[in-house]
Amino acid sequence: MAAVNSIKPFSPEETRRILDHLRHPAVFLNMTQGWPVLHWTAQHLSGCLQDRLIRFRLGRKEATNTPLFETQCSYIEATVAQFLRWTQHQTDVGSFSEYPCSKYWAYADYKYITTLFHDQPSMFEDVKWSEFGFEGRNGKESTLWIGTEGANTPCHLDTYGCNLVLQVQGRKRWHLFPPEDTAKLYPTRIPYEESSIFSQVHVLHPDLRKFPQFQGARAHTVTLEPGQVLYVPMHWWHYVESMDPITVSVNSWIELEVDDAARVGEAVTRTVVCAMKNARSDDNTDAWLNPTEEGKLSHEENMQYLNLAVSAQRKRGLFHGKPSPDPRPTQPAKRDSCGRLKLRGDGVEVPASVRLPFGQHLIPVTCQEDEPEKTAGEDVAPGAKGKHTHGADLTQFSSCDSATDRGNNQGSGPSPITTNDLLDCLVHPDVISRVTELLLERHGGGHL
Repeated sequence: MAAVNSIKPFSPEETRRILDHLRHPAVFLNMTQGWPVLHWTAQHLSGCLQDRLIRFRLGRKEATNTPLFETQCSYIEATVAQFLRWTQHQTDVGSFSEYPCSKYWAYADYKYITTLFHDQPSMFEDVKWSEFGFEGRNGKESTLWIGTEGANTPCHLDTYGCNLVLQVQGRKRWHLFPPEDTAKLYPTRIPYEESSIFSQVHVLHPDLRKFPQFQGARAHTVTLEPGQVLYVPMHWWHYVESMDPITVSVNSWIELEVDDAARVGEAVTRTVVCAMKNARSDDNTDAWLNPTEEGKLSHEENMQYLNLAVSAQRKRGLFHGKPSPDPRPTQPAKRDSCGRLKLRGDGVEVPASVRLPFGQHLIPVTCQEDEPEKTAGEDVAPGAKGKHTHGADLTQFSSCDSATDRGNNQGSGPSPITTNDLLDCLVHPDVISRVTELLLERHGGGHL
């Protein structure tokens, strides 16, 4: 007989309806009791993976006001057992021996569970996204992340899908910014990665002389605890950092109805970026291709991909003059070679008649200026400053940095325009959105 505490606050159908209408980040509590994946500590995974080598990304622990992109990190292959010994300053740590734990953090990120455990498919069932209303979805459609304190993902937005993130071990702090703040995040496609638009700003230590508009960006922060699930809506910027000595999390990108239109925009972006960065130039010597990409594609290959993307959109029959964004999650669809999902589109407002069940089991991640950041589910002290949302008696556990004492200094003077500067304009999200509209009007079946 099931224990009383195993009863979930929302049924799969109710959870799916909530996700259909959420337009801001939110944390689900008490939804993962009984999920075997909660036993996936780094120690447990070490036993499961044995001597299998996995790739770790390493970054130096140093103060800087520029983002540390993946192209600037070091990469090694090691076992999880070696990783654990390294974190404990032991010997026999394999490739980690060249990187002192006191000076570096390590991250095994974007590890697709279907690849890691291809010989142990029963482990796929340890992840139960079906309880969030996605029938049949489990670890096979998920990725695994193992890191040390300080390990981080540069601030970016995913051009495809919304995101469900389960924290398994340790804590991670999420810094999120709404799509409307995109201009204030100074978007760039260098380094290039299909599905990711990076911010040029180090959001924790911004250079406000170089990026003055960032002072108006609205930060939403939350510290995710083990067992909690964070919902990240489409196109929300996020910077993620590990807060404890060892962290483990599992996520799944959920495809959306605007998937095919997004592929068109990404195909346009890749074609332009590859054409310009593959051209010989004194300023084209940078490491512009993210390590997650399989390699450079020729212009002919990129054009073939673009035509396939437009054809898929035409067959879908969704285009009527403009891509009609619909952020509702769908059932699992095709993925790219890395397993990630494809989408592009803007959010829509929640109908006034829809009331989301915020309370002790669903906490909104809000932007509250000058409000101290708290952990999801932490009680508010009597008399503590805080504004309750939707009438729920809960803590405002996220904050928005105040801009009152920030500088607004402009740069010291003009500098030569580089290829990357030009690309920042040519493949800016707003420009790509308009180019996508024009392509679909002329070639995507706008007459449908």
